[in-house]
Amino acid sequence: MIRRSILSVWSWAVLGIVIIVWTPLVFVTWLVTLPFDKGHYAAGYLFRKLTVVHQVLTPMWKFRTSGQLPADKRHPYVVVSNHESFVDILLISHLPIEMKWMSKETIFKIPLVGWMMRMAGDIRLVRGNRASGAAALAACHDRLRKNVSVMIFPEGTRSADGSLGAFKDGAFRLAIDAGVPILPLVVHGTRTALRKHDWRLGDSNAVVRVLDPISTEGMTIDDMPKLRDDVRALIARELDEMSAAA
Repeated sequence: MIRRSILSVWSWAVLGIVIIVWTPLVFVTWLVTLPFDKGHYAAGYLFRKLTVVHQVLTPMWKFRTSGQLPADKRHPYVVVSNHESFVDILLISHLPIEMKWMSKETIFKIPLVGWMMRMAGDIRLVRGNRASGAAALAACHDRLRKNVSVMIFPEGTRSADGSLGAFKDGAFRLAIDAGVPILPLVVHGTRTALRKHDWRLGDSNAVVRVLDPISTEGMTIDDMPKLRDDVRALIARELDEMSAAA
């Protein structure tokens, strides 16, 4: 218990220091690339990589990636994943691809972090606000048109017990409307890294697995429920295999 608390304090302190160091680097990158990088790909990519530095300096965590990303990383995808923990965001950010995240408005209000999210072009959402939802959807279409992928957790919120929840329609409706493929991810092992409603970190050997893209070519909105359910079933099968092998 004492070890866990001490290492947690260390890791949170390291994260704060890395964020302070990273903010001016992201700002300079954003400023220099602003005239030609309309999708803020470079600034966003650099922003995510602070998670790699933090994980290396966090003795309780070991993160891995598996699977094969598409060869053309600038082809836009709607990326979806199961959601075990807040740490999923840090783990997925280890993938060598930039994608824009849809996040709660409260996260954008965090000093430095929120500033970097704005420079990265992440997408703000006020939950339960219909106008905000419409604006977030328009922002997603904007990022996809700029050849940058969008990342959405279709469960909507992280699971308290690690079980896979029901998938909401939004990500799949977006992919069909925009005519872009779904790129499924599966995360495993992050739930112990940071449990819901607990500030202390835990030991974790986590992995994010990239699955094959799923085309939405020729689909209409009538195909959305089947697409949603098929992707959920695929992620559930992979998650069961990863759990059995752990």
